[in-house]
Amino acid sequence: MAAILVIDDDEAFRNVLRRMLLRAGHQVVEAADGAAALESLKRALVDLVITDIIMPNMEGIETIRAMRRDCPTLRIIAMSGGGRMRPEGYLEVARAFGAAQVLRKPFEAAQLFAAVDAALR
Repeated sequence: MAAILVIDDDEAFRNVLRRMLLRAGHQVVEAADGAAALESLKRALVDLVITDIIMPNMEGIETIRAMRRDCPTLRIIAMSGGGRMRPEGYLEVARAFGAAQVLRKPFEAAQLFAAVDAALR
C-alpha cells in the first residue's frame, strides 16, 4: 500500500482520516499545516499527499505550489469545506495548481478511497 501524508489543521479530522487510511493498509504521516508538511517531506518518502486548503500558517494552495516546485511528480489530493467562498472555488484553484483529485468536505469513506485509488494509478 501507499505512504500518505495527511495535512489538516483540524486534529480530530486528521485523526479520522489517519484511522481510515490505516485500516485500508496505508502508512500515514501527519502535519497540521503546509510548513510542517514541507518539513515532513524532507524526512519521509510519501507516495501521496492529502491536503486541506484552508489552514493557518501555510494554506493548501501555497503548499501545493511548493510541493509541485520541489517534488513535481508527487501525487496530491486537495480537500476543502470552503471558507469565504464555496469549496468548489478553492478546489478548482487547487486542481489548476496540480492537485490530481479533489474532495469536498464532508465526504464519505468511499469517496476518499476512490480519490486515493485514482491518484495512485
